[in-house]
Amino acid sequence: MKAYIDSDILIWHLRGEKDALNFLQKTRASQEYELWTGAMQRAEVVFFMRPEEEDMTKLFLSQFKTAPIDQLIVDNAGSLYRQWNPSHGIDINDAFLAATVMHTGGQIFSQNIKHFPMPEVIVKKGW
Repeated sequence: MKAYIDSDILIWHLRGEKDALNFLQKTRASQEYELWTGAMQRAEVVFFMRPEEEDMTKLFLSQFKTAPIDQLIVDNAGSLYRQWNPSHGIDINDAFLAATVMHTGGQIFSQNIKHFPMPEVIVKKGW
């Protein structure tokens, strides 16, 4: 099963959070999951890394497959955003990840599960 890792967990790991490291090691070692992240989640990490972090960050991200964004995902993400932003304040990146998972299957792991109120999406807290 595809385990889509939200950017919050990726960032916590890069900041040295032991719980994030333990979660990722356990998930990677599991025969149940294949590690993925969304294109926008990868972008959140890559866009804000410092020059001295580039090599380490790219090496870390190489452990994850990155789901591409196509027209269908963009259109579905827009619908999700319009539906859930007014009541739950989801952001664009959350809508993209939810639409990606709805299109490709799998589940989301995030520390911010409230960002994914969509009943069609399975979301679990990382730790």
